[in-house]
Amino acid sequence: MKNIGIIGSGTMGIGIAQVAASSGCKVYLYDANIAQTEKSLGALRSTLAKLVNKQKITQEESDGITGRIISCVSLSEFKNCDLVIEAIIENAEIKKKVFAEVESTVSENCIISSNTSSISITSLSADLQHPERFIGIHFFNPAPLMPLVEIIPGLLTKKNLDFEISELMKSWEKIPVIAKDIPGFIVNRIARPFYGEALRIVEENIATPEQVDDAMRTLGNFRMGPFELMDLIGIDVNFAVTTTVYKDYFYDPKYKPSLLQQRMSEARLLGRKTGKGFYDYAENAAKPEPLKDEKLYEEVFIRIISMLINEAVEAKRLKIASDEDLEMAMQKGVNYPKGLLAWGAEIGYDKVSDTLQNLHNKYQEERYRQSPALQKA
Repeated sequence: MKNIGIIGSGTMGIGIAQVAASSGCKVYLYDANIAQTEKSLGALRSTLAKLVNKQKITQEESDGITGRIISCVSLSEFKNCDLVIEAIIENAEIKKKVFAEVESTVSENCIISSNTSSISITSLSADLQHPERFIGIHFFNPAPLMPLVEIIPGLLTKKNLDFEISELMKSWEKIPVIAKDIPGFIVNRIARPFYGEALRIVEENIATPEQVDDAMRTLGNFRMGPFELMDLIGIDVNFAVTTTVYKDYFYDPKYKPSLLQQRMSEARLLGRKTGKGFYDYAENAAKPEPLKDEKLYEEVFIRIISMLINEAVEAKRLKIASDEDLEMAMQKGVNYPKGLLAWGAEIGYDKVSDTLQNLHNKYQEERYRQSPALQKA
């Protein structure tokens, strides 16, 4: 697979283009907004120039990467592609229309894929003439830096295509994991409580965002707390993924979105990209100092980590992925300091179970139900 078509030249699309071109592939980059493509290519040239100045790559390597990316004005230019990766807006209907056009353009041997973070791969491929060649290839942002790629075969995907794509990703120096086609796949399913339970704690005035973040950094050794991370991802993006997972799990209370996050999205307080979210990113704004409270921090940490471990144990029970891939996904996809199954064993599954039982007794919500496998873990 040496000729790669990429649809969408936003942050994710241009990032994937850089990864593929860096591995020697010829990349055909298309966006309905040609101005966006030119803007992204300019930003890429600037990024590569900085890498050259830091002696991370040579000028020859930089020229090779940009020289292998071809800006396209029409999908008809994808006719010789071996693989097409879609990286546009998270809207199933828009994606399906694009895939139908792609299928009418490419050869019968071309693999078609989506970079979707949460939409069903099976549903996206259902209307295609050849759904057996369709698969999910989910990169994490920023694609050139984040090593994990989730490979998701749908119910109609041909046998062994997931392994073929995994080998390709390895040749691109990525770490692939194979997941079932379930809402959120591995990372976006298991990670939901990191955000959702943190939001619930703040909504209940148990702790402030800065206290929650400080607790997770100091007690859990997370690189970023949940509110810092939501601001980085984009509060609207994080809310949209949660809403999709919630809806696709038939409104399971475990994945119920946050009203606070919805109001933040409505107010366009989206985090770093708008200059203000849970924190203020204005040039002279001071980040609030948390009021440290050892007992409160322990309560916050064990509540959030117990919810995360419960999700990992349930994913293991449902065989969403291998144990190795479940652990790898969380460490390499969202930079968790350790795998959640190992973390559960370290804390003690009895303590995790007791924490969830106490939360269930307090709130009387299905949100806190335990995986049937937790007490056997």
